[in-house]
Amino acid sequence: MVNELTIVRPDDWHLHLRDEDFLPFTVNETAKSFARAIIMPNLVPPITNLIDARNYKQRIMKVLKTNLSFNPLMTLYLTEETNPREVKEGFVTGQISAIKLYPAGATTNSQSGVRNFEKIKPVLEVMAEIGCPLCIHGEVTDSSIDIFDRERVFINTVLEKIRTDHPTLKIVMEHITTKEAVDYVSSGNENLAATVTTHHLSINRNDLLSGGIRPHFYCLPVVKREVHRLALLEAVVSGSSKFFLGTDSAPHLDHDKESSCGCAGCFTATNTLEILAHIFEEQKALNKLELFTSINGAKFYGKNINTDKIKIVKKNKPTSFPEKISTPLGEITVFKPNFETKWQVQI
Repeated sequence: MVNELTIVRPDDWHLHLRDEDFLPFTVNETAKSFARAIIMPNLVPPITNLIDARNYKQRIMKVLKTNLSFNPLMTLYLTEETNPREVKEGFVTGQISAIKLYPAGATTNSQSGVRNFEKIKPVLEVMAEIGCPLCIHGEVTDSSIDIFDRERVFINTVLEKIRTDHPTLKIVMEHITTKEAVDYVSSGNENLAATVTTHHLSINRNDLLSGGIRPHFYCLPVVKREVHRLALLEAVVSGSSKFFLGTDSAPHLDHDKESSCGCAGCFTATNTLEILAHIFEEQKALNKLELFTSINGAKFYGKNINTDKIKIVKKNKPTSFPEKISTPLGEITVFKPNFETKWQVQI
């Protein structure tokens, strides 16, 4: 029985830190375990240019505790007015590591996203030329499409066309939730990969809806049937280089989650690695955890693999995590799946 793991320090390839009063809490919760993270740009207003990206990074680094190290990898929010020259400048100079595509209205703060995909072709052409990854929230927003089908329909009607028009474009299909997405990514070429979240590996739609609505399990893309969760599990424990961790940790204040129109997002920064160690142990795949958390994403993004390591230890009793994180604006509930873990990161 394995009771201790030492792995390369992980990266988070999809992270929401929010801004201002949130930052001292969200940044340092992530930096306890993660060396780097792809930072989502869907602030209000969104991060659409290099000046805003630089300023946002400065705000992040300003609140980082002196005993922690963390490298935020910045992104730009893709709009129909995004300047290809600015994308090229930002990527080749290392100011940004990716561009984020939100279909307009797909999720939190996505109102400025893309409606007409033809208008972003010049940007995608430049990105393909320079090797800049495109991170995609892969859901259609047509209200006539059932919410549980929006990822599948996006693959067939939008993503396939983007890949056909730009075959050398590096694409990360983010926070995938369905067997169809797993199969699509698995069958794609080396330019197509996907992130998988902690919560989509932990819960299904019964956990969200059965016996009452659980607002802190509500996220977008919404969790699906158990057959889809099992497909995600099979993909990540396989060790395939096409799948890597993007937590999509997304903090919302409790009064915004627990409301008549609650916000989508699960805050998993605090306990992601402990939850994942439990899941991978259950699948008899602890030897594949490092690939998923620390190796595959770095290779896809063309980044050096981290040199420092962290230790995860299994205790004799369930690990205790804070139920909530207190901020000046209110409390944020930490994601807690319907199982306990005995694993704990040694800080």
